[in-house]
Amino acid sequence: MGSCGIVIVLLSVAGLALIIDFSVNIRREKLLPPHVISEIEQLFEQEQYEQAIELCEAEDCFFTRILGAGLAKLGAGYDRMTVAIQEAAEEEMTALYHKIGWLSLIGTVAPMLGLLGTVIGMIDAFTVIASTGGAADPAKLADGISKALVTTFEGLVVAIPVLTAYTFFKNRVARIMLEMGVITGDLLDRFRPAQ
Repeated sequence: MGSCGIVIVLLSVAGLALIIDFSVNIRREKLLPPHVISEIEQLFEQEQYEQAIELCEAEDCFFTRILGAGLAKLGAGYDRMTVAIQEAAEEEMTALYHKIGWLSLIGTVAPMLGLLGTVIGMIDAFTVIASTGGAADPAKLADGISKALVTTFEGLVVAIPVLTAYTFFKNRVARIMLEMGVITGDLLDRFRPAQ
């Protein structure tokens, strides 16, 4: 296994570690904890907004960071609260997309490294042909070419599942963001000025 193959193996380990981490941490239950949402809704129904702010500070998660940004502008009015929530949501979403972006990078780089390994192997094979004056042993050439193609195979074996996972998590983040928008929108509606 050449240096390209070693790097591909390391990328596969990193990709697997990220997939496991994201499977645990980028879930609805983790980002939008149902018990926290339920407590916030109860506090809103009782108009205990200061306690809701305290709960957002005590329960640090994706949901409370976004809602807390809006509640911090409670005295500034509905429009300012909405803007604060949108800004916080954009920031949190960017952070999540940045995290899962590492999967995209691994999925893009792995097949490129595989191709690089193949090109290096083919150069070596043609060097053998040139050094023997075109009388190279076909079995040795076939073995060299086979080894060269292994890196392409390795790169694709890493890239396909990693890019699939990237798409899966990207879609999951989008769904969570939509749900987050609905929940915060419902909560903030009570502050909307009467038309």
